[in-house]
Amino acid sequence: MLNEKDFNRHPCFNVKAKGQYGRVHLPVAPKCNIQCNYCNRKYDCVNESRPGVTSTLLSPDQALVYMGKVLEKEPRISVAGIAGPGDPFANAEETLETMRLIRKEYPDTILCLSSNGMNVAPHVPELAEIGVSHVTITINAVDPEISQHIYAWVRDGKVLYRGRQGAELLLARQLQAISLLKQHGITVKVNTIVIPGINDHHIPVLAASMKELGVDLLNCMAMFPNADTAFENIAEPSKEHMDTLRNQAEQFLPQMRHCTRCRADAVGLLDNDRTDEMRGCLSACAQLPKPEETVRPYVAVATLEGVLVNQHLGEATRFQIWAEDGQGGYHHVEDRQAPPAGGGSQRWLNISRILSDCRAILVNDLGDSPKEMLKKRGVLPVTMVGFIERGLEAVYTGKGLSSLQGRMRKCSSKGACAGGGNGCG
Repeated sequence: MLNEKDFNRHPCFNVKAKGQYGRVHLPVAPKCNIQCNYCNRKYDCVNESRPGVTSTLLSPDQALVYMGKVLEKEPRISVAGIAGPGDPFANAEETLETMRLIRKEYPDTILCLSSNGMNVAPHVPELAEIGVSHVTITINAVDPEISQHIYAWVRDGKVLYRGRQGAELLLARQLQAISLLKQHGITVKVNTIVIPGINDHHIPVLAASMKELGVDLLNCMAMFPNADTAFENIAEPSKEHMDTLRNQAEQFLPQMRHCTRCRADAVGLLDNDRTDEMRGCLSACAQLPKPEETVRPYVAVATLEGVLVNQHLGEATRFQIWAEDGQGGYHHVEDRQAPPAGGGSQRWLNISRILSDCRAILVNDLGDSPKEMLKKRGVLPVTMVGFIERGLEAVYTGKGLSSLQGRMRKCSSKGACAGGGNGCG
């Protein structure tokens, strides 16, 4: 839960803090799930100072090392944020892992994220659990008739949406995200890119809508014309125009008037940026080797009676944990409770955490989404029928895994069980 001390130390949310406290943006999120008509996705640039630009990318572990180096140079950094260069939740695993690492190593640091809102909602409970206290959502219109002209496409999973259909989907996800963030006590700022002739007339309506949702702060940002974009020939709105719009919006919500349109690798105080100075350190951290693989001595099993592998992952209420016994056989170590059904992708993430010391899980079947989630987190899903010991032997020796595949009950949801986290009914 956000406390007053934290709020006062966030320079973006509190103008009085901008000369006392700073922020670091950790560039761990290269992929994006929407294409804005003002955004150029060429992000590896050292000469531009705008959102969506970074000189290099970091892994979560590299970001943790970099955070330490930054604090050595500038101990007034109070905020660690992720703002791209793509969208944090088009790179949810990397984003959440980075936040977890920073929270564990630097517990007093304010954690902050900036997103387009498309894929935020499924991860809100975990954000609250980690202690992410500030989230920014970029919303450029609350009328799809307007926003359909701002986005070239919106991607939901593997499906691409264009025009009004994409605009409607994005807006629905954004509003859902804000509602859930506020329910979990997270401070929400909305960024709105002001595009002359497209949405500048719409700013007061947007501000009124955001007030109704409980948004804490509104940041009207002048669009910066970028080369090789659909809006490259639209002129940047004047300071006078922006002042007028902010005054109108301020009737509904407090305005952020000190935004510096930070890069995705920005570091330092807002009025004393040190991004150039830290670029060499950032590059060096990006070259660090990956950490050694975690030792995973166990194998998890979804079973009804402890003899056969005969449960779908979505139906499992507990997992048996097995290990080698040192004499050429295997023994049952313990049972672990599965997280409750429901919760969508959050459930599969929680399962992967519960099984973080397991090299594989033996199941009768599972959907595509939990399969990918487990693989990403180092747990090999093995679908099979038959005796548990046959599966254990195949996993531990690496021989005969393909022969375990048999006639299994097909997942009726075709992988969509990941949407509800309930498994097959």
